[in-house]
Amino acid sequence: MLTEAPAAILPLVPYLDTLRSVFIVVALGGIAVTIYARLDDWRRGWR
Repeated sequence: MLTEAPAAILPLVPYLDTLRSVFIVVALGGIAVTIYARLDDWRRGWR
């Protein structure tokens, strides 16, 4: 199993920068949605 991992990752090496950027954007988007939901709940007096 562990010997197969490098062979599976090698084709993705050229895309690592792009994948890292996409991951960061998705994470920041999730944080933004969470903050928006909390502020919306607070404004409505639900929490």
